[in-house]
Amino acid sequence: LEQALYASKIISYAQGFMLIREAGKTYGWKLNNPAIALMWRGGCIIRSVFLAEITKAYRENPELENLLFNNFFTEAITKAQQGWRRTIGLAATWGIPTPAFSTALGFYDGYRSERLPANLLQAQRDYFGAHTFKVLPECADDHLPAGQDIHINWTGKGGNVSASTYQA
Repeated sequence: LEQALYASKIISYAQGFMLIREAGKTYGWKLNNPAIALMWRGGCIIRSVFLAEITKAYRENPELENLLFNNFFTEAITKAQQGWRRTIGLAATWGIPTPAFSTALGFYDGYRSERLPANLLQAQRDYFGAHTFKVLPECADDHLPAGQDIHINWTGKGGNVSASTYQA
């Protein structure tokens, strides 16, 4: 349980700093992530012992894209992973909801994986609603151009790419 909580907290901070980073890009803010982490440690309700590690990570690499790319956090997540997964699995077996733990683990697994079943979901969305998808470069050919949004007429019926008018 302790490992699940610890790993999930790391993910929540990583996500928080990702959101702050994107907001900074969008609004042209000059952010000082080490100072933000120190400010939180100083008395904010979200203070945490490892905010010092966050400060250190951003001091070492001010352009750090995600805390999960820092050695301290990579090692911490790796060490906690077995207990984290076991806690979620047991909770599911017993019918105990763990939405924060489960969602954090889902984010982590999605973030560290190049390809996931989401690729299959994209194909299904295109089949049922003509939502289009991008072809991976290694799957491209003369009929499937890489990197472009395309729709396949899966059934030979319909043909309009608009999701509101396509009929499978």
